[in-house]
Amino acid sequence: MEKKPSESIASSPATAPQPFDLIVPCAFGLEAIVKRELKGLGIEATISDSGRVSFRGTPEMVCQANLWLRTADRILIRVAEFPAADFDALFETTRQINWGKLLPADAAFPVTGRSIKSTLTSVPACQRSVKRAIVDAMMRDHRTSELPETGPLYKVDVAIVKDVATLTIDTTGRSLHRRGYRTHISSAPLKETLASAMVLLSYWRSGRPLIDPFCGSGTIPIEAARIGRNLAPGLEREFACQAWPNFSAELWSDTRSTAANQSLPPLEEKLLGSDIDGRVLTAARDNAIRAGVQDDIHFQAMPVHEISSSKRFGCVITNPPYGQRIGSGHSSRFDAADHGDPDSEGPEDWELDELYESLPQIFEKLPTWSKYILTAYSNLERAMGRSANRRRKLYNGRIECTYYQYQGPKPYASDRPATEKSPAPAQPITREPTTSEPSVRETNTSKHAAPEPAKPKPKSPWPKSPPNS
Repeated sequence: MEKKPSESIASSPATAPQPFDLIVPCAFGLEAIVKRELKGLGIEATISDSGRVSFRGTPEMVCQANLWLRTADRILIRVAEFPAADFDALFETTRQINWGKLLPADAAFPVTGRSIKSTLTSVPACQRSVKRAIVDAMMRDHRTSELPETGPLYKVDVAIVKDVATLTIDTTGRSLHRRGYRTHISSAPLKETLASAMVLLSYWRSGRPLIDPFCGSGTIPIEAARIGRNLAPGLEREFACQAWPNFSAELWSDTRSTAANQSLPPLEEKLLGSDIDGRVLTAARDNAIRAGVQDDIHFQAMPVHEISSSKRFGCVITNPPYGQRIGSGHSSRFDAADHGDPDSEGPEDWELDELYESLPQIFEKLPTWSKYILTAYSNLERAMGRSANRRRKLYNGRIECTYYQYQGPKPYASDRPATEKSPAPAQPITREPTTSEPSVRETNTSKHAAPEPAKPKPKSPWPKSPPNS
């Protein structure tokens, strides 16, 4: 049978491309940051659900979002959303969609799926139903009896949540956290998207000192350096929609060229990444080279209690160890006591306690620095001897963590960078009530009165020995 020319937007250059209905999935807790990033690109978006940000955009906006979003997972085209309490509704509604306007006749279109709190519980059966419906629709729309699936990849997903099906097509391919620079990872890697979020939620900006004393494979300082230099995170990787007809090579070339031209020179103030394991720092240096920021970061092997700086103001942004014992699920002796398990005494329960109890003494050497700590260790504030100014629930993979933000005083004007390499980040977003920290008054004179001495930190309430059962 003779094939009809594709009616997709891709093959209709005479008409202006219609805007897509787009979904931007992200980790729980990062929705407001993704929305803010999109606004920085000139794209108005809304938080549509937990872990979901939505906007309408052209192919050019899809390219920009894929290239520039640091904290999102991927960019999806929402094809349809409809009730699907049974297979007939799922099949027929999917079949009614004009897939010929979305997919060329030779498109490869695998179907993935998931079902949550829905009547249709068999995910493979839902995938087969959607696949058959798309095949029927494609044959109808392209007037053909053959679909070779030898062309560009259009990954279709069917998500059924509470009997409502959402059909999407993935424009990204590999998740956006896959920047392409990290081939060496530590035993407990932090996703690049989460590391970027930690930096964007802090008061750090280019020209100011930053230390990560538990840097591992270097993800936090590498992402901070790329933010400071305004390097587009997706510049060195490929995307699924690059092969689609409606995303021309010229469009991608122009978008990439514009992004590359917006990069900034190396940072004035080198960042410091340290770790007690010198071997993992070799991987961190290699990762920094591939990321193009090897001249912006100094990696040094040293234990955390040796960190120091001659700079008066700066930021510590870090993701310390917070391993949980397999079996008991306890991360400290206090968790064990709270669960009525006094027999959990031992090195596994004590090592994290000792590490976190030592942090206040370590941070006393940086009294005017801000400290940002991501951890699943539930007793951090108890160990620090004070509550955080802000806290935010985030997920490191499937591990529920809290991002504790201890803000230092504001720098003197003379202690601020003479020139900013990138715009100062907006005030960190929070959904938690906050308390204000005392700030040092700025002055235009060359000499400053000594700041008021900081109030002595409260003595840590942590016991020196395990609590009695």
